[in-house]
Amino acid sequence: MAWIQQLDLSILLFIQEHLRVSWMNGFWEFITHFGDGGIFWILLILVLLIPEKTRKAGIVAACSLLLGFLITNVTLKPLVDRMRPYEFSDAILPLGTIPRDASFPSGHTNASFACALIYVRMLPKKYGIPLVVLAALIALSRLYLCVHFPTDVLGGFLVAVFSSTVVYACYQSLEQIKLKKR
Repeated sequence: MAWIQQLDLSILLFIQEHLRVSWMNGFWEFITHFGDGGIFWILLILVLLIPEKTRKAGIVAACSLLLGFLITNVTLKPLVDRMRPYEFSDAILPLGTIPRDASFPSGHTNASFACALIYVRMLPKKYGIPLVVLAALIALSRLYLCVHFPTDVLGGFLVAVFSSTVVYACYQSLEQIKLKKR
């Protein structure tokens, strides 16, 4: 486990020392706020619930977001209780809002991909793909700002892949049952 921690720290130090540039800080701080509390994704769900054409995508995304939240924030964060990078090493200098909760897995990453991976499956690609790109930028912002270790972001992504896959499979099963009843 120590070698993973050292690799995580080395990656963050590389980002901090070689990729951070002052003129980009505002951009990454702006991007990361799209993941704050899942609010952007919740608002998007609410918008998609209005038209009948996108309602199913909104409902499935809400279920994926909820499952991801339960796994990430209710189960794994308290169970693992991992320190934030800046708490682990004084060499790490975070930018922006400083989170105080546990670090693993990344809630921003999980919420973003839990929804985006549903949208890329259920909405036209011209909407789904940009939302996946936004989710990826949010995940990268957590590293740029040094508020998560890379394995935190990877963990959040993997939970989102799991939750979106399970929820989408359930949705498809329900759709098949509806078709058989007709």
